[in-house]
Amino acid sequence: MSVDLTVEGAVAKVVLNRPEKLNALSVEMRERLCDHFARLRFDDQVRVVIVTGAGRGFCSGADVDRMAGQPHDLRADRERMQRGGHTFIRALHAIEKPVIAAVRGPAVGIGWSIALACDLVVASKTARFSQIFRRIGLAPDGGAIWFLTRRLGMAKAKELVFSARFVEAEEALALGLVNHVVEDDGLMTRTEELAADLAAAPTFALGLAKKLFHAAVGPSLESYLEIESLVQPQLHMTADNAEGVAAFREKRKPKFIGR
Repeated sequence: MSVDLTVEGAVAKVVLNRPEKLNALSVEMRERLCDHFARLRFDDQVRVVIVTGAGRGFCSGADVDRMAGQPHDLRADRERMQRGGHTFIRALHAIEKPVIAAVRGPAVGIGWSIALACDLVVASKTARFSQIFRRIGLAPDGGAIWFLTRRLGMAKAKELVFSARFVEAEEALALGLVNHVVEDDGLMTRTEELAADLAAAPTFALGLAKKLFHAAVGPSLESYLEIESLVQPQLHMTADNAEGVAAFREKRKPKFIGR
């Protein structure tokens, strides 16, 4: 399992490479993402970044199997969250050059957060998005609610989070959550065409434009993630989270009790 980084000319490509698990994020993959995104932010050779997944999926979320039986402590969980998912989402969000997500198959949970943190999204017709956290008794993480509310408004963002339903590629396009929908075999071709166009643009100007977009609506992502890091550790200690994880692993419908 790995996260691969290649650079060709002015375009960097970050590939989640765990196809047998639909690129579910392990702790090691999160650390690798942190390293890659931090490097790319200051690499002057790179003027555009593409983020994608190997195989038939973009990212199926966190590795739920690793959650089972894990001891939880509020302080330790908060620190783990800040060091893990929050660090690489911050690093991705801070890249002052265009970042394009190329999505095929599922982009679920933290996987959808990664796509939302990118500037543009090219989706194949097989792409499916979901804030699936409800199914394991958790609230969204990776800044998902912050990104969704800014793009959709409060009411629609709540509907997607509360329902945990899947959003297919064409609906995502209609909602403004993706920029282009293409045939599956044309995904990387269209993404690379878009990357080539952006690589020829004034990178510094686009980077500063990104900072203006970030400042256009408050609060900041950093402020939001601080609150998120207080919420999720508490949910990890609930009976509903334990039941949700068990049901996911056993491939059955969870029986939540609301506690």
